[in-house]
Amino acid sequence: MISCIVFLAPGFEEIEALTPVDYLRRAGVKVRTVAVPAQGKENDILVEGSHGIVVQADITLESYLAESSSFDAVVVPGGMPGAANLGACENVIELIKAAYKGGKLVAAICAAPVVVLSKTGVLAGHRWTCYPGMEKQVEDYCGGNFAALLNGSQWNGDTPFVTDRNLVTGRGPGCAEQFSMELVRILCGESVANKVHDGAVQR
Repeated sequence: MISCIVFLAPGFEEIEALTPVDYLRRAGVKVRTVAVPAQGKENDILVEGSHGIVVQADITLESYLAESSSFDAVVVPGGMPGAANLGACENVIELIKAAYKGGKLVAAICAAPVVVLSKTGVLAGHRWTCYPGMEKQVEDYCGGNFAALLNGSQWNGDTPFVTDRNLVTGRGPGCAEQFSMELVRILCGESVANKVHDGAVQR
């Protein structure tokens, strides 16, 4: 079975996190939500989003790492301070790096491409998008290795999502449905994507 993990850190954008969970599960993907603690805090299975919605994750990051589980895709939602909490977690950064190097699908939306992915180096040599205006802050988040980490990358602004090899980036919460359906298409194929599209009565 195709599997995917979705990171949830305090302050995550609820639409960007739960829309991929919903559509991927409709498509038959085994999705696990992984609770990531804020820096200096204990890992809690209950995670509060940026709009005060509390979600019970499937597993904490600590427990997930102890399992040494494998996955086919990883989704990194935006929202602040959710994305900043993910970007500050070294285990999250290393999981994303390993996933990309292993040919797994890496997907991030809104603030996450800048706040999280810029630190991993996976944006280098790729086309990508993010929440409008965040692209101007990328150097602030990726640190002193800006030239190497963003080498050959190309930001694309006016588009709901960008797919470049095994990297998918999305623009923001209003694009979450299109972003999520792109993940379904890549992981499960056009036929399954069409069934999910029709079954969900998408426009």
